Amino acid sequence: MQTAPFVDLSVHHKPVDFSDRVAFGFTKAMRFCADTFFAKRYGHRAIVLETVAAVPGMVGATLTHLKCLRRMCDDQGWIRTLMEEAENERMHLMTFIEVAHPTLFERLVILAVQWVFYLAFFGLYLVSARTAHRVVGYFEEEAVVSYTLYLEELDSGRSPDLPAPEIARHYWKLGADATLRDVVLVVRADEAHHRDVNHGFACELAGREVDPAHHAPYPEHADDIRMAA
Repeated sequence: MQTAPFVDLSVHHKPVDFSDRVAFGFTKAMRFCADTFFAKRYGHRAIVLETVAAVPGMVGATLTHLKCLRRMCDDQGWIRTLMEEAENERMHLMTFIEVAHPTLFERLVILAVQWVFYLAFFGLYLVSARTAHRVVGYFEEEAVVSYTLYLEELDSGRSPDLPAPEIARHYWKLGADATLRDVVLVVRADEAHHRDVNHGFACELAGREVDPAHHAPYPEHADDIRMAA
């Protein structure tokens, strides 16, 4: 059993203006759809949602990169942070594919949702990067809740605590005896980190002070991603 990374489950950015309220309302609508479609099938929920979760980091990194080229300015570390976020979310997907194999219908859903979300998020980031990052922050708040509920399912015995997939053991540097519960713990810590980073980016873009108190420690990941994959 691995030591659980610290995650502050109380973190929630209270909407303070129209941009925040739009982001929060959109996130709650998406949460309702996910709860309706997946119910307590958390492994399958993770597969579909992680294909979507890996999109914002790549979009944000691409548009930030192009903006910095146009303005000939420094990115303040945003590009690497967002690229790491996208890669990290993809590793979540690769892990849960080994846990809950997606059905043909779920694969079709992924194809449709990914294209729609990519185009919508790309457009949103062009119009308001601040709102886009706030959306991601709220998405990650909901992800932390979902993985906490997944842990409760595992702890209660309603879902089997399977051995951790090899790809997860390598990427998160888990022990040979690691289980699915250990994987969910480190994935939840990743999501908490993305939550805090994106809320921080949104506050910075809004000209508001970034609260350093709510910062989840980033779990140690494998240096060689290709070996993990």
